[in-house]
Amino acid sequence: MGLREPRAALVTGSAHGIGYAISRRLIAHGWAVLITDCDEAAGRQAIRNLAAEGRCAFAYCDVSDENAVNEAIAAAVARFGRLDALVNNAGIGLTKPLIELSLSEWNRVIGVNLTGAWLCAKAAALHLKAARGAIVNIASTRAYMSEPHSEAYAASKGGLIALTHALAVSLGPEVRVNAISPGWIEVRQESLAPEDHAQHPVGRVGEPADVAALVAFLLSSESGFITGQSFIVDGGMTRKMIYR
Repeated sequence: MGLREPRAALVTGSAHGIGYAISRRLIAHGWAVLITDCDEAAGRQAIRNLAAEGRCAFAYCDVSDENAVNEAIAAAVARFGRLDALVNNAGIGLTKPLIELSLSEWNRVIGVNLTGAWLCAKAAALHLKAARGAIVNIASTRAYMSEPHSEAYAASKGGLIALTHALAVSLGPEVRVNAISPGWIEVRQESLAPEDHAQHPVGRVGEPADVAALVAFLLSSESGFITGQSFIVDGGMTRKMIYR
């Protein structure tokens, strides 16, 4: 079957927050987007919000469930006739003291944040190769630095960085794979104090659109010589020496 326009993307965990902003940005750039999330009500609302802006659809997907992932990839190809991009954005956080963290809690975080990205890449690989497409994994600056009691989350995001360059080598040259590690991205629309913004070298806290802009670039032909890389989007915070 020949490829048809427009280009199509699947974005996981995209009913709200960063994933929603990524979907909206891609739709604005003419992409068809399958929004997936385990929050079905939020996903349906996202489609209602975005339907007027371009071509999109919703599929329920728990990325830690292999059958659900396979069904979501199949739904994207069936709906759009192709799959050019995968954005592994779905993730969960957990802050809990090490000695209190259960194995099931550890496995759940790893299962969603890391295994889920691997499952999605595996299911999408042949379609992405046919389209000479791209994958973007949404990691975190917590892959490089930590706050207390974040072992499961940090490990999952660190693993995602390593998975990124492994996939880039395995799937190249047909498929490019890159990662983005956001810092403080305010997704809850809460009131922020002046010092929250001032502590960032750029002078403000991040917004979901900051991440979405880089995703759009990394999925475009303009980034055709970039693969296996991890980009930090944090307003410069990981480059700042902080003393108490």
